[in-house]
Amino acid sequence: MEETILMKADDVGKALQISKQQAYRIIRRLNEELEAQGYMTIQGRVNREYFLKRFTYSESSERR
Repeated sequence: MEETILMKADDVGKALQISKQQAYRIIRRLNEELEAQGYMTIQGRVNREYFLKRFTYSESSERR
């Protein structure tokens, strides 16, 4: 499977092992964060790099 820049709800759901409905909620929240930073978003899609940044847990990650 080719990795794209944007993830769909199915991709987010599989990555987090959650329902499609929950995945859409997460996408909406991440897109709100990106819009607040001045980025353009597409409804129902989320930037793969930003998704991985926000869901990768490490000591150097920002705490929100």
